[in-house]
Amino acid sequence: MFKLSALKLFTAAVALAVALSGAARIHAQNLTLEGQTGGFITPTAYVVLSEKGHTWSHPAIGYHFVNASNVIGYVHTFSIEEGIANRVEFGYTRSVHAKGNSPAFSKLWDFSGMNVFNGKVVAIKDGQFGAWTPGIGAGFVVRTNDKFVSGYLNQFVTGSQKSYTNGDIYVAATKTWLHPPIPFLLNLGWKATNASIYGLGGQSTRLSGRLFGGLGIPLPLGHNLAAVPAVGFTQEPPQVVNLGVVLFPPGSKAHIPTTMDYAVRVTQKENPHFAFDIGVGHVAGVIGRTAVATGVPNPPFIVVPIDLKANAVVGTGLSFRY
Repeated sequence: MFKLSALKLFTAAVALAVALSGAARIHAQNLTLEGQTGGFITPTAYVVLSEKGHTWSHPAIGYHFVNASNVIGYVHTFSIEEGIANRVEFGYTRSVHAKGNSPAFSKLWDFSGMNVFNGKVVAIKDGQFGAWTPGIGAGFVVRTNDKFVSGYLNQFVTGSQKSYTNGDIYVAATKTWLHPPIPFLLNLGWKATNASIYGLGGQSTRLSGRLFGGLGIPLPLGHNLAAVPAVGFTQEPPQVVNLGVVLFPPGSKAHIPTTMDYAVRVTQKENPHFAFDIGVGHVAGVIGRTAVATGVPNPPFIVVPIDLKANAVVGTGLSFRY
């Protein structure tokens, strides 16, 4: 398993080295974990490319895999995305889940998966009003049949498990600069969300505004290929519905950190049709504490940390546009 500190150093080293390299002629039209065009986890202000003279794009398909097996489990996502006139895209992702290995906590994720629907509109294209004009896009994500964490714990509140629907509404500004001394792709956005960790962490207690973004550095490889080492982040809502029933002491709050990803994408420099991603994500470690019964009178319970063991999870992805 990769170490985050090592990947941070690698990303910084490549960013410095690429200053001596030529610019790669690439565009960020590859699929995220939830099917939108963007980085590994964050959407950008781009959409699936429609060829010149065509309104509808060829469909883009994607597969992503995240290994958080210690507690959360294995996540597979299968996506299809369609673009219209280089201004609009929409798509569907099926997120398939396999249970993790923790006897104490993996039961919070013992569900088959959820459905993810998304759409996006680009209001201003990158460079539309001058070289430094960023692209501006807005979109939405809707997740249905989400039973993770909040859905499982609902049985301790109402007596039965529950399926939740949650989503995001977001706006993103993205700029690709392919000129010396350092080419880059910079993305920054804001979203209103009621989902924790893209729905894998359950339902947040309220709709809240969160920041997200990322930075990628194109590095030419030859043979019309480029590598793009990148870092991305997403702020997470502070609390999760029903999680308080297992936290100790009663009334305490969980600690849900910002989700980070450190990844490298390999794709084509000109008119990209495929992209391969590999990276490491920082999701969560100890988010709080809980009381566990001992089965003996003294002590009747002990307090243990709720450790999701997801400070360094490995993920891969493959996108293809026909």
